[in-house]
Amino acid sequence: MAPPEDSAGPTRSDWQSRYVITLCLVDLGVGLASAAAALGLRFGPGTAAPYNRIHLWITIALPFAWMAALTLNRVYELRHLFVGNDEYARVFRSGLAVTATLAVVAFAFDFRLARGYVIIAMPLLVVAGVAMRYLVRQHLHRSWARGERLHRVIVVGHELAVAEMTRRLSRERYHGLGVVGACLPQPRAEFVEPRRAGLPPILGTFEDVATAVARAGADTVVVLSCPEIAGAALRRLGWQLEPDDVDLIVASNLVDVAGDRTTIRPVDGLPMLHVEHPRLKGGRRFVKTVFDRVSALLLLILAAPVLLAIALVIRMSPGAGGPAIFRQERVGKNGRPFVIYKFRTMYVDAEDRLAELLDRNEIDGGLFKMRDDPRVTRVGRWLRRLSLDEVPQLVNVLKGDMSLVGPRPPLPREVAGYPADMRRRLVVKPGLTGLWQVSGRSDLSWEESIRLDLSYVENWSLTMDLAILVRTLSAVIRSSGAY
Repeated sequence: MAPPEDSAGPTRSDWQSRYVITLCLVDLGVGLASAAAALGLRFGPGTAAPYNRIHLWITIALPFAWMAALTLNRVYELRHLFVGNDEYARVFRSGLAVTATLAVVAFAFDFRLARGYVIIAMPLLVVAGVAMRYLVRQHLHRSWARGERLHRVIVVGHELAVAEMTRRLSRERYHGLGVVGACLPQPRAEFVEPRRAGLPPILGTFEDVATAVARAGADTVVVLSCPEIAGAALRRLGWQLEPDDVDLIVASNLVDVAGDRTTIRPVDGLPMLHVEHPRLKGGRRFVKTVFDRVSALLLLILAAPVLLAIALVIRMSPGAGGPAIFRQERVGKNGRPFVIYKFRTMYVDAEDRLAELLDRNEIDGGLFKMRDDPRVTRVGRWLRRLSLDEVPQLVNVLKGDMSLVGPRPPLPREVAGYPADMRRRLVVKPGLTGLWQVSGRSDLSWEESIRLDLSYVENWSLTMDLAILVRTLSAVIRSSGAY
């Protein structure tokens, strides 16, 4: 793993301060633009009329009220920025708070607030606010992908756990953590060439953490679960790191559990981590179902001419000789089989030719993937690159077999070989898109795609669904992992 940028570059506090200042300016601009747009669209040429003076004052005050609401919702706190959906959820709650405040103030002071103004201003404010913050975050993530502005991390733990954490942080740079060294329980001779074992440079033992931080110019220490560093030892380590303002992160043994499902409950000075069960039923799931079906219906209506044109192109393409729609049995929620619909991208004899290509499979597990699969037609390659072959699955969403967002719909032969843990994917509907698609699709290993599906099942939320749908557009445009 390449080390992060040299410590001579911008310090953590410098770029984080600039990041927050950028967000403040963006929020101020979004507030002013949204209020001005609502004023112009609602009142048109009569904007400057005397009877609209109250709305002019509201337009001037709204950007500052917006920033105040964001501040009260702690949107500018560093722990809510950079990664995760919590930042966007807080922006949404801030929009609700400003809307409610406008309604209460209008009622209390008995002035007529134009409903059209509010209907335009507030949704525009929230949508633009989330979109601009997403763009600012993506700019930061791109710099992290280049190895810039990463937190310089010392990982403390046992050898296998350190190697696994180093591998994950190296692969998932969007967390902004770059491992520059590690501290292990005891020094060993084989640490002379640690990279052979997937380890970062070994900078000492558990007793040398503070020294290792100074040597590597680190600003973050990640302590993995191990009995040697717990209780009083962990507290003493925190005291050693405090003077230099080095972050201390304690990693738990929980796998792929989102932060909003965990709560710290202190019991006689001992922090107890309470883990809530996944949200598999209830009102939010009903909202998801309604959203899925209504969205699928609208998208099918809007896309009908395009779908018809694609079907005609497939039928008229060389070597057609088969239907434009490909039907295949997949496994849905609770193991129930259903027929999935896709545009046909392969020749009609594709299944018969599979056996002769099995030794050229480029992915492990129960799937067959091949970048230059000779069974794919010329039109099919174009459809796959743009993900248009999957659009007919909107019919599956409308029928209730699938969701817009969910785990990848598996084949029956895949499910037959599932171990017990993997069957957890089947407790929710499969999705037209999901974490597996926005994270690389066919470029992912079998193990990684399963991990992402399980992570989605365990940590589902409406905010996560919306974030995945937005990221899907970006993934489709980049054609990442599409073949």
